[in-house]
Amino acid sequence: MSRKDKFLRKCISCGSFLPKEKLIRITKNFVNKEIIINSDNKIFGRSIYICKNNECISDAFKKMKISKFLKCNVSQDVKEKIKTVLEQ
Repeated sequence: MSRKDKFLRKCISCGSFLPKEKLIRITKNFVNKEIIINSDNKIFGRSIYICKNNECISDAFKKMKISKFLKCNVSQDVKEKIKTVLEQ
């Protein structure tokens, strides 16, 4: 793996490898099990990445990929938070 490939992350929905800046990061906090979207600080917990487009987001919720990878139940309000991040 070259130095350039070191900072690429994989989208859980489409499987494409992209830089971290082009993806949405969703983290389940280890301490209080809270789901945090695009945090700037380092949070210890399980994290996933999704592309910043509507198809990947809707596909991830339709196939329950977010719940499977984070190993918890994800409600629809998380989907609304992700869509607001997408609009920014």
